[in-house]
Amino acid sequence: MYTKTPPIQPIRPAYRIRILSDEQLEKFKANTFEILEKTGIHCPSERALKIYADHGAKVDFEKQIVKLSADVILEALSHAPRYYTMGGRTEAFDLDLSKGLAYEATDGTGTKTIDYVTGELRSSIKDDVAKSARIADYLSSISFYWPMVSAQDYPSTPSLHELDASFNNTLKHVQTPTVVEEVTTRYAIEMAKVVAGNEETMRKRPPLSLLICTIAPLAHDAESMDAALVAAEAGIPVGFMAMPNTGSTGPATIEGTISEGDAEIVSAMVLMQMAYPGAPIYHSFMPGMTHPRTGAYISHDAIIYAAGVELAHMWGVPTLAGTFGGGASKPSWESTMGGGVASLLCALCGSETGSGMGLLEGSTLLYPEGLVLDAEIYHSVRSNAGGVDISSENMALDVIHKVGQRGHYLSQPHTREHLRKLGYSEVVYTPDMDGKYRNPIEMAREKTDWILENHHPTPLSDHQQAELNRILKSADKELA
Repeated sequence: MYTKTPPIQPIRPAYRIRILSDEQLEKFKANTFEILEKTGIHCPSERALKIYADHGAKVDFEKQIVKLSADVILEALSHAPRYYTMGGRTEAFDLDLSKGLAYEATDGTGTKTIDYVTGELRSSIKDDVAKSARIADYLSSISFYWPMVSAQDYPSTPSLHELDASFNNTLKHVQTPTVVEEVTTRYAIEMAKVVAGNEETMRKRPPLSLLICTIAPLAHDAESMDAALVAAEAGIPVGFMAMPNTGSTGPATIEGTISEGDAEIVSAMVLMQMAYPGAPIYHSFMPGMTHPRTGAYISHDAIIYAAGVELAHMWGVPTLAGTFGGGASKPSWESTMGGGVASLLCALCGSETGSGMGLLEGSTLLYPEGLVLDAEIYHSVRSNAGGVDISSENMALDVIHKVGQRGHYLSQPHTREHLRKLGYSEVVYTPDMDGKYRNPIEMAREKTDWILENHHPTPLSDHQQAELNRILKSADKELA
């Protein structure tokens, strides 16, 4: 018995804010130009080096250093699409990035999970990817899905099995941060084509996108850049995430970290447009900080991730913003609040997409109820970003006049109609039979269990499942 996937509810900002002034944006742009022209980027991919050289970059093939002038950068990025569509399995779950909406994704790809049944800590497996995909499919807060944990029971091809579990358990767009080699990318594209139905549909409404991380400071990975080029050639959106750590792999100032990270992202986006002008790309800036006493990774304040949104738009491309996520070791109502601040700021700055919902311990640990808790914060963000509606229906003056002094509104048709629209939480401020509020953690766990028991999204067709199995067997055989 299959159930209907609820419609997504993206954030619809009713107002905008600015983090960086025009003068500050121009300064950061000038910094990126200077870094890439004077110091350059290390890129060990022979294919990438040749593409750079053929399109006006200064390339030292022996040292594998690429230097880019401002003119070369601007010419390449002039071909990048400002908007495109990230396709769902059905058109109802397509994400049109030109709509001025903020679409949110889960976090990924953790390595540990709290078992859904026993509650014990263990390494993650493919079934955890499938379960979290089903939960994400049900939650209207989730617009697209990152495989939340790694399929460690398939050590030769974990990233492809993560895609298989995802495609089979959600109708929403799937974005992967773990398909980062040329060979696995080619298999992933085959899988995306099966889900889309044909190559034409895959290019128009790609059900898959890739995320490639740069290497701080100022470097790329050969396999990852070759994978990105394969994806770009196929019309699969590919983004680049810079994650310099202030004080270790980035300068010990926020502004210096921003400059370094932006240069890494821009150099990669330029390569895609040199090779395949018009290929869909996106910019993602998610830096961290190094704790000066322990060397541990810690997050920046939310304003830094919002600044990354404005950098992306300065270069004329969409963004994947850093939202949610955190370092807590156990879920709590309080531990989810910080992610809401980043989500709100990024949405108000115009982020098209963001990710980070559902994992703890620096995006490494999956708690079953974590995603439901973050979803509650998301809906609070969505409400706050939505502003106020001063239509006559909402101002309710006629009802106010009718009830008058010392009356009540419970018997009014207006109350019955609009009270249902206020979106009461099933997790927070839920009273028990005695009128006392129940623990949100317990409520989130109960809702998670209910989803897993009752929500079973429409599966892929038998033919599609058979084709995915065929592709996986071929990959397992080749990469074993």
